[in-house]
Amino acid sequence: MRVRTLACVLLAVAVSQVAAQEKFPNRPVDIICTWGTGGGADTMARQISSLAQPVLGVALPVSNVPGASGNTGMAQVLNARPDGYTIATYIQDTLMTIPMGLARHKVDDFEWIVRTQVADSFLFVKSDSPFRSIQELFKHAQANPGKLRVAATGFGTVDDVTVRFLEKKGYTMTTVPYPKPGERYAAALGGHTEVLYEQAGDVLQYLKAGQLRPLIIFAERRHSAFADVPTSKELGFDITLPQFRGLATRKGVPVERVKALADAFARAMQTPQWKKFAEEWYMSPDSFMGHEQFGPWVAGETATLERLVKDFGLRK
Repeated sequence: MRVRTLACVLLAVAVSQVAAQEKFPNRPVDIICTWGTGGGADTMARQISSLAQPVLGVALPVSNVPGASGNTGMAQVLNARPDGYTIATYIQDTLMTIPMGLARHKVDDFEWIVRTQVADSFLFVKSDSPFRSIQELFKHAQANPGKLRVAATGFGTVDDVTVRFLEKKGYTMTTVPYPKPGERYAAALGGHTEVLYEQAGDVLQYLKAGQLRPLIIFAERRHSAFADVPTSKELGFDITLPQFRGLATRKGVPVERVKALADAFARAMQTPQWKKFAEEWYMSPDSFMGHEQFGPWVAGETATLERLVKDFGLRK
């Protein structure tokens, strides 16, 4: 065991020394999207990949590895070489699985490259839903516990935790997980679920087509684009849990490589194309967070989520 441990240490040192000597990057940087195609994480990854490519001078191919609320893809990152050539999307839903006891990783297992997006979440229904307001939906949930189904990303995610929180308040609904965004949206539009938990930008095409409408936004203040939609705060619910998305790689990647990636993504997010994309997807203006701030922020966010899980009694 001691020999094996020493060999691993020597290998890590050797990789680090070689990495420090060669130009970075000198070949494609793989981006693992930890969710299915067509959703917010996938769209973000492909958008920033195309904008960062001319900055880094190499391709950034995106591959989708969904499953286990993002943990399947993160396992691949942890098994990759610590050379900066394998990175992944990381979002609030995956972070939530840590305090929920469903993750096999810790915050300290990663280098946090950059935060790219922050967006508020909503409960949506079909445009022809009989529920014309959130009050009508909650009234039905009280009278028919567990009958209303909520299409969500997975168990233990922010979506699921919000549903559990509402249950604590007397509005019992059932989480139905759909890791693939397209299936999640189809479930709500096809009537397989009555409710959809999602961010507005992710379902923009359905909002524009008049197929979905929001009933509540989980936020402190109303959104200007949805001025008639009440907030969780004004309804007396002390829960917001905005979705964040970012990019991370495994611990041990040389810091100069992490910074090179972070700088490239920061430049990509200053382009007119990214700013237009962020505005169309209803992203918070202060979404960007650099490498130096992102890691500590994630640690603080995890502590907040742990307190929430404890206070609400969400983990058995």
